[in-house]
Amino acid sequence: MAARTKTTKDRPSYRCTECGWQTAKWLGRCPECQAWGTVEEYGAPAVRTTTPGRVTTSALPIGQVDGRQATARPTGVPELDRVLGGGLVPGAVVLVAGEPGVGKSTLLLDVAAKSASDEHRTLYVTGEESASQVRLRADRIGAIDDHLYLAAETDLAAVLGHLDAVKPSLLIMDSVQTVASPEIDGAPGGMAQVREVAGALIRASKDRGMSTLLVGHVTKDGAIAGPRLLEHLVDVVLSFEGDRHARLRLVRGVKNRYGTTDEVGCFELHDEGITGLADPSGLFLTRRAEPVPGTCLTVTLEGRRPLVAEVQALTVDSQIPSPRRTTSGLETSRVSMMLAVLEQRGRISALGKRDIYSATVGGVKLSEPAADLAVALALASAASDTPLPKNLVAIGEVGLAGEVRRVTGVQRRLAEAHRLGFTHALVPGDPGKVPAGMKVLEVADIGDALRVLPRSRRREAPRDEEGRR
Repeated sequence: MAARTKTTKDRPSYRCTECGWQTAKWLGRCPECQAWGTVEEYGAPAVRTTTPGRVTTSALPIGQVDGRQATARPTGVPELDRVLGGGLVPGAVVLVAGEPGVGKSTLLLDVAAKSASDEHRTLYVTGEESASQVRLRADRIGAIDDHLYLAAETDLAAVLGHLDAVKPSLLIMDSVQTVASPEIDGAPGGMAQVREVAGALIRASKDRGMSTLLVGHVTKDGAIAGPRLLEHLVDVVLSFEGDRHARLRLVRGVKNRYGTTDEVGCFELHDEGITGLADPSGLFLTRRAEPVPGTCLTVTLEGRRPLVAEVQALTVDSQIPSPRRTTSGLETSRVSMMLAVLEQRGRISALGKRDIYSATVGGVKLSEPAADLAVALALASAASDTPLPKNLVAIGEVGLAGEVRRVTGVQRRLAEAHRLGFTHALVPGDPGKVPAGMKVLEVADIGDALRVLPRSRRREAPRDEEGRR
């Protein structure tokens, strides 16, 4: 007699200890006998074990592992190499995400052309555009090379076939959300499809020692579209940021298994393409022969990179009961805090009834507290219509009590300001080593900082109804 085989999986079930009623899920009350707390689990699932298999690669002491295979190869774009930690590592998979129109495809097409050579072929696969459209962009930015191959595919099997035919050292997929596998149900861009496509390309990259750049879409909240697992699978995650109305583009490292994540690459997007900016501070400054009221310079840190930025403020008499507070490139909450500190601690009471506009130059966004002192001085200078001294930078966080607090990287900030020709600086106490030839004034609170405004040229602030300034 043949033994009976199980056709269903063993799974836990529940039974009432009072009446014996059975169910597939736990209930607090038995629907048969109406007893509470009598449904208990029985028949636990069988424990499955995996038998040891054949080892593909023998384990070695870590000191004997050859690390030369993970040597980075430069991409030809120094600003991108800075963020990657020296270049692309063979077998590495990089996810580049950013908003539509920020310049992801333009940058990667430039990388594809500059990385191509006799020994290293590059394959650019586009799923969003036709091959002729990409060719037009390549002509515009000068990204034409005999070793750069172009294919327009949305089928995963066809992409893997191109890898067998071209045998590239670098694969660029634009984008991972447009490619689908016929073996997986669902539309392109769905969670199952993105997981399958990314997994197949990652396996191909590791097996071939091929570097891969994947373009990823973002949601309206700025997060990378698709399953979170995608960010865990890849080796590097880069975020491409920038206002589409400004020229500056920033590439930040969110995750990097081969380097640090505190480096930032700066690029300028223009009609001829996109170029790296080794010294981007000039985009954030307005060079003038004479200082203008309502402007103050500061030094911000983007990762480990110091950038000199300019803060501008303008105050005018308000024509409405509730004065306007408008900001651009600055956090509205921090500007409001600086206004409150200036009014209460700096004794500038005219700000409460005036329209106030504050902005940064060049589209840069200042969110770190180190720009507080520059924002406060720009507002005070605009309120008194008195310009700050020429070649002055202000660095420091301002507290609600009016104190000026220390910030990180003061020495690097001062060195960058000195390199660009600034001779005076306002900083918190104990700034460390100061560049030779630079005059640094240590300030303890906002009152000390306001003393840099020339009293002889200061215009009195408007009086309120009670006659106070």
